[in-house]
Amino acid sequence: MNSKLKRYKIGLCHKVLTALLIGATTLYAAEVSSQDGKSILRKIDENLSSRNQIAESSMTIHGRRSSRTITAKSWTEGDQKSFTEYLSPASEAGTKMLKLRGQLWIYTPAADRTIQISGHLLRQSVMGSDLSYEDMMDDRKLSDVYDVNITGRDTLDSRDVIILELTANVNDIAYYRQKMWVDSERYIPLKQEMYAKSGQLLKRAEMKNIKRVENRWYPSLVIYKDMLKEGKGTEFRTNTISFDQQIPEHIFSKASLR
Repeated sequence: MNSKLKRYKIGLCHKVLTALLIGATTLYAAEVSSQDGKSILRKIDENLSSRNQIAESSMTIHGRRSSRTITAKSWTEGDQKSFTEYLSPASEAGTKMLKLRGQLWIYTPAADRTIQISGHLLRQSVMGSDLSYEDMMDDRKLSDVYDVNITGRDTLDSRDVIILELTANVNDIAYYRQKMWVDSERYIPLKQEMYAKSGQLLKRAEMKNIKRVENRWYPSLVIYKDMLKEGKGTEFRTNTISFDQQIPEHIFSKASLR
């Protein structure tokens, strides 16, 4: 074997070895990023999810010409049961919403009737807000329905944030993909962008007034904007909230709607 051919073979071996090392390093980095992302997502779930909760809230809907505020009290158990009663204004008072294992019923006192919301109707706006019935219904943990990768780091609202890319691993989900800016110290999202499978931006949410509630961080204000409708967005304020409380079973029954 002449020296020229020997140098060529040695050089080729080096190139192959380098390519294999780069490939292995890239694969390892992607795997670590995914694992770290899953860990972050679980920490977010620890802040936002609970065995059950009782909350009083207000929803201010900013339309093109005017704004209106609706108050409510809600009871939630896991991701299968929730009951909401609207308290004000007078035009909405007494309206009730019950979710049981993926099914949703609404009682309206003006018509004195109960209707079931299902299918494409779940994508409709709740009382003209930037929230849909799907948004109100889906209480599943993020780590149960999304795969995740870390895509960068930045600063938002003077906080260091980790940027996550979430991709749905289930079919029955409102948003196929999400981009999330997560407080790197408190593990709470400060901003979310929700996308359709086509890549179209559907909704944006900003989390404000992050407070320590019991043993978790929780946003007392979330500003939602439906990117497909006019208006200036909806402010959802959690005025009081308590976690892991005893909730009477009769709350989660159709009898409670009347």
